[in-house]
Amino acid sequence: MTALCIIMGGACLLYYLIMFFYIGRIGDFAWFWLLNAAVFLSAAWLRSLAQSWSRVLAGILLAAEGIGILLVVILGLTILSAARTPEPENMEYYLVLGAWVNGRQPSRALRKRLDKALSCAEKDPAARLILSGGQGDDEEISEAVCMWNYLTAAGVEEERLILEDRSTSTRENLLFSDQLTGCASSRCGIISNDFHICRVMKLARQAGYRDCYGIPAEGDPVMELHYIVRESVALVVMALP
Repeated sequence: MTALCIIMGGACLLYYLIMFFYIGRIGDFAWFWLLNAAVFLSAAWLRSLAQSWSRVLAGILLAAEGIGILLVVILGLTILSAARTPEPENMEYYLVLGAWVNGRQPSRALRKRLDKALSCAEKDPAARLILSGGQGDDEEISEAVCMWNYLTAAGVEEERLILEDRSTSTRENLLFSDQLTGCASSRCGIISNDFHICRVMKLARQAGYRDCYGIPAEGDPVMELHYIVRESVALVVMALP
């Protein structure tokens, strides 16, 4: 068991480092992996002391980890299931949710959403695209403007694009986009990465979207585990009173 704890702790630490070098910054919720590395390595150290109190404490830490892993597995399956829904057609609007902008360029996650938006724009030539996302402290331009630049450069007509550049969260994406266009009362496809669709649809229903459909863009093979864990925690927080 001690050896397994060391392996698990090392795996969490390694994954944190992989994410850091892959995306070039400390991503949101990345601390989670450092915390889990500390818990596993602490449990290994406590077990090595071979004292009754240390083994009890190690057992408590490992039991908490086991419950957490089981919960992530259950919620992760729900998240993956929501991302496998059939893609709808004949939308009045496509709401493209923003993601981090690297300087002035879309991040990997945002680029995947935009590529899906291009596919939807080609399939539904009458639909308009709402580009929703404000500007963070580490972004040179707003996410909405970044999306505008990417889509117009790819040939999407400017008159089809609507900018919503105030929002700083998924909930605000939905609320501010509806205030701007009335899309909550229209046939609306909501584009985000696959791991995000489950929570997006829950938030959309809470925000009064009546005829909306989640449209998953591809996830990222390196970051997918991190995002699924992050979304699992977010779903638990949403369920709290």
